Amino acid sequence: MTEKTDFPRIGPMATPMAFVSDIHGNLQALDAVLGVLRRREITTVIACGDHLLGGPDPLGVWRRLQEIEARCCRGVSDRAVAIVDPSALTPRNAQDEARLEAFRQTQETVGELVRKQLSQLPESIRIPMIDGREVVAVHGSPADPTVEMSHDLSDDELEARIDDDPADIIVCGGTHVPFRRDVHEWAVINVGSVGQAPEGRNAHFTVLSPRMDGIEVHQDFVEY
Repeated sequence: MTEKTDFPRIGPMATPMAFVSDIHGNLQALDAVLGVLRRREITTVIACGDHLLGGPDPLGVWRRLQEIEARCCRGVSDRAVAIVDPSALTPRNAQDEARLEAFRQTQETVGELVRKQLSQLPESIRIPMIDGREVVAVHGSPADPTVEMSHDLSDDELEARIDDDPADIIVCGGTHVPFRRDVHEWAVINVGSVGQAPEGRNAHFTVLSPRMDGIEVHQDFVEY
């Protein structure tokens, strides 16, 4: 069982915030996003999980997230890197063996301290806005952080995964496909993927700009 801590509540936020997800160890893609954010003078970054596994520089990604003081929640692969013993896994074919070796290398590269830090990340982060509304950031969904909210779900299916969460805006990742949907009284925003976008070398990110009369949402990407 992993340890879990909660970050102090951020806010009430009155300045733009960037949300990213699914960096997957791709430091080049993350740095491309951060370059855009610096030019836009956006300094608050919330990362919605799956930070390290799957790319060439997991330790570099973790160090960069710490350097910019990003608020991070825990994704499915983060939990696996933190606690799964690869010797207990049995690959069924050559593809599984390659994935297992990549998993082992990620654990070895980041080391025990980072794995412990991953285990202590919260499953969600709540952010009050200056207009009185609340944002919740999670990797999967409020009902279950391991269950994704994808663009092809019906409103009823999305509502079940929201699970009566008190937040007004749910920001998530997991699927690598960005979208925005209004579902009854909630806005669901999937921020896509920084490091493994389906369309190739594009790094997705979303900026939320609080206003007294609402929140402006801008979904974007940068090539790298």
